[in-house]
Amino acid sequence: MSGDPTSLTFDAYRRLRVEVLSGRLPPGRKLKIQELADEMSVSPGVVREALSRLSSESLVVAIPQRGFRVAPITAEDVHDLTEARVDIETACLKRSLAAGKVAWEADIVAALHLLNRTPHNTVDLSGPWTDAHAQFHEALVSACDSKWLLRVREQLFIQGERYRWINIRMSDADRGLREEHSELAEAAISRNIGLTCELMERHLRLTEELTLRSLASELVPG
Repeated sequence: MSGDPTSLTFDAYRRLRVEVLSGRLPPGRKLKIQELADEMSVSPGVVREALSRLSSESLVVAIPQRGFRVAPITAEDVHDLTEARVDIETACLKRSLAAGKVAWEADIVAALHLLNRTPHNTVDLSGPWTDAHAQFHEALVSACDSKWLLRVREQLFIQGERYRWINIRMSDADRGLREEHSELAEAAISRNIGLTCELMERHLRLTEELTLRSLASELVPG
């Protein structure tokens, strides 16, 4: 268990974060520090620090005298998060479309191309498609001139990634993600602020709808 404690903590944090976002550590799961330490070959202190960092991101809940659990996902939380994402995402889009230059347009086209050419693997939700998807959405708002809005947006996006594993049984054909992303890119490059925001809100609310449907179908273990 030798090595730089800071590096070990960051590595443990990153690995646990992927496990939570992908759903391999499902909502509500009790996180046993010693068990995780053994699995990752690190000290319990490293795991505790990593879990504390995840707690600050609201991905893990620290319960006094009872340790840590993966943060739950409830219908109320899904709706609240979606409302916040719609507000912040559209605010970033408006600024980005107003300020974006030709290079920004090229970045969107490149990000869309990468996303469309990357297989959507619904088994490994921490794989290349997930990265390409995040890059595409980041490209859309990358010209936004408010660092604080972008920081808040990033945190909300991370929380939204937890929805993806809930809808794991839904293929591209079930939803038509390729068409949704292509329409968003075209509207943004055309500088149609109203349409771009409308499409983004529709995109986010469809995710909410599918997530709530999955929750109601008890796809998420209790």
